[in-house]
Amino acid sequence: MTRAIIEVSGQDASKFLQGLVTNDLRKLERDGIVYAAFLSPQGKYLADFFLVARPDGVIWIDVAPPIAAELLRRLAAFKLRAQVSLTPLDIAVSRGTGPAPAGALPDPRHPALGWRLYGQALPDDGTDWDALRVAHCIPESGIELLPNETFILEAGFERLHGVDFRKGCYVGQEVTARMQHKTSLRKGLVTVGIEGCAPVGAEIVAAGKPAGQVFTQAGNKAIAYLRFDRASAEMQADSARLFWQAEAEPA
Repeated sequence: MTRAIIEVSGQDASKFLQGLVTNDLRKLERDGIVYAAFLSPQGKYLADFFLVARPDGVIWIDVAPPIAAELLRRLAAFKLRAQVSLTPLDIAVSRGTGPAPAGALPDPRHPALGWRLYGQALPDDGTDWDALRVAHCIPESGIELLPNETFILEAGFERLHGVDFRKGCYVGQEVTARMQHKTSLRKGLVTVGIEGCAPVGAEIVAAGKPAGQVFTQAGNKAIAYLRFDRASAEMQADSARLFWQAEAEPA
């Protein structure tokens, strides 16, 4: 599994990150790992990652390689006078869904996603990760999670334990809090049924009107971003037919 690791060290490491990311770093003392995001001031997704507690107050950021350099650049811009060092590391990351090896940490997003292990490259255990993601509506950076476009609550971050509404301020917190206080979201990611294939990002049409986009597909299911006011039981995306019921909308 290819991931990028950014080491955050120094006496202000935890305080520095606490004021920037969507989750509460105090959970690291209990869980050893948390899922979080870094947002723009407008509350839009820029990067998602795991924060991993290491000895002596050091924290590792486990992030997808295509967005690692930009995340590092943005974090460095917030350093100012904080006693913090940001260092890219070459660390093996493994994951699996079978029995967890010694030292592995549970994926905090969903129990079905198994465990993550740092510092040891293990062989692939044969898990169909796309099928798992689709079944449980788990978004992936660069596919369903689009920088400067995605709002994390529409992407299910509350359900995925990636945001804490009691931790206090962070970049983009005001917009996220306003969305959380709405009666219900008008748009969001859901798992839908699908017949046929559609390209990632293909427009979904319901009753002749744009109703969203289709993303990762696995078997007869797919992750779709829907406008709930336009979505219907049967829709079209390219040559594929999509099926959705309103009660399938994630909480």
